[in-house]
Amino acid sequence: MPSLNVRIQPGEKTLVNIETIFYTRPQAFNRSINLLGFDIDLAAKPGRYRWVHDDGTATTTSHPGKPYPAMDVTHRYRKPADDVHPRVDVTYQVRYRVDAGPWQTLGQTLEASGPAAELDVKEAAPVLVKP
Repeated sequence: MPSLNVRIQPGEKTLVNIETIFYTRPQAFNRSINLLGFDIDLAAKPGRYRWVHDDGTATTTSHPGKPYPAMDVTHRYRKPADDVHPRVDVTYQVRYRVDAGPWQTLGQTLEASGPAAELDVKEAAPVLVKP
């Protein structure tokens, strides 16, 4: 199954206590193979996304998130850290058919862990200035 890259906004750096946006671009998986003289079609689609934030927390959704301005998959880091490595793990629901017969659902799901991204979580302090 294809592993998916986690995409992060605002980018490779974020701030403590600010909503950081996570999303990915799902990929369909369709393959046809010949096994022992049988034509087998496979079709898999993402069904669940587990967002691992690398700060001891994770969130699970049924959708891949969207970039800004949508804020449907976000995380708020609570303390500064250099080099956190968030990722998205995708659970696929798989169907198959043999010799163009009826589609059947595989009795188990398959999970693909995505590669870790690099993210720095910084702390900022407001400063009042006279205009």
